[in-house]
Amino acid sequence: MFRLLTSIVLALITVTGCGRGSDKLDEIKQDQREILFRLGTLTKEIEQAAARAPAAADAGSPQPKALDIVVGDSPVKGPHDARVTIVEFSDFQCPACKTYDAIVNQVLEQYPKNVRLAYKQFPLAEIHPNATNAAKAALAAGRQGKFWEMHDIIYQNQDQLGMDNLKQYARKIGLDVGRWEKDLGSPEVQQQLSREADEGRVAGVDSTPSFFVNGRRVSEGTVEEFKRLIQESLDGSAG
Repeated sequence: MFRLLTSIVLALITVTGCGRGSDKLDEIKQDQREILFRLGTLTKEIEQAAARAPAAADAGSPQPKALDIVVGDSPVKGPHDARVTIVEFSDFQCPACKTYDAIVNQVLEQYPKNVRLAYKQFPLAEIHPNATNAAKAALAAGRQGKFWEMHDIIYQNQDQLGMDNLKQYARKIGLDVGRWEKDLGSPEVQQQLSREADEGRVAGVDSTPSFFVNGRRVSEGTVEEFKRLIQESLDGSAG
């Protein structure tokens, strides 16, 4: 139920973010695609919740097993030897992802030595036409050690993610733009993007943002839930 309520909130954030101050037909159609996509996700989650209900009634039933999500070469923020890893599957054109960026940063600030964030690409290209290029732009920037700089500037300008805009951002954060353009179109960047998206699908990700704390899926998305899951991992009480 918490997962369902969170999805509804994210859907409302998405509609507000995409439709704010616009009367253009293409933006209206974009909002409609967002709504339909979210409704499809909510329908699946309602069905899954109904299927889990009998098991949930058993107070002695074990918690879902933590997933083994490999960080690999995904960009990481925080100490590399942190005891707790938050894995985020995200989409740069998703308004809810931008909103949650501030929440995750708040959590990281409270655990500067014990928690790190691994950011994985999960662009929803069917509803976000610029998400794939934005993901590649960030990964290409990462090859010059500036993934997080590109990450931040993309979210700051989420409604302007055309290729000309992305090139402008690359120049603004001090990248070698020629090298960045070459990397953006490289097989290596495409392979990393595809690999991370595949990892998300294997983990059951079907909406963004989706988070896992040491492999345990975040359902409510509140700061309190992040802290609870983190503390359980630090205490050794996580299943």
